[in-house]
Amino acid sequence: MRALGISASPREDSNSRAYLEFTLNELSERGIETEMVNLRGLDISECRGCYSCAKTKECAQKDDFQAVFAKMTAADAILFAYPVYHASEPAKLKALMDRAGFLGRWVNNDISAGQGKGGYQWKGTAFSGKVGTPIAVARRAGHAFAFAQTLLWLTVNDFIVTGSHYWNVGVAGTGGKVNPEDDQEAYGILSHQAENIASVLKKLHA
Repeated sequence: MRALGISASPREDSNSRAYLEFTLNELSERGIETEMVNLRGLDISECRGCYSCAKTKECAQKDDFQAVFAKMTAADAILFAYPVYHASEPAKLKALMDRAGFLGRWVNNDISAGQGKGGYQWKGTAFSGKVGTPIAVARRAGHAFAFAQTLLWLTVNDFIVTGSHYWNVGVAGTGGKVNPEDDQEAYGILSHQAENIASVLKKLHA
């Protein structure tokens, strides 16, 4: 069982990464293999909406997306950690999710099959049955909108979403500080989230 953590902060040392590393360590202690990918410095362009992937089953753009997408499809759980920008996910994460969601939908499905009256007979997505959760970080507010944005992506892509005893949000970053330890409640929330992820994975793979 493998959990992939995707850190979407453009900063090398960030609050998002700190919270993600903590959660991955909690998963490791519960017997889950973990890996972290940092989107910082990667070349991932936005989706062009060209529909090439619906025909060829691969993205027409050749950049760092392919390597990250391969790790996403190989994982059993994916955690997305990111700073909140104007109550939204950062742009590079949005680009990754747009392309991953669209390609992931068509790798198992035939677009021509949905042209008739019956519509599409979905055979699942590249993410069907995987566990997913967001970790949103902001200095004051905006978490809820960004958090909901990620949840909508997870649910439309057929993930199993795990919760905790509160939303996975961290309050940190005032004045650009890297100060995740100031929000100790977040660590408790993320520890329980890791517990739930590990529990669900073990039941799915029993």
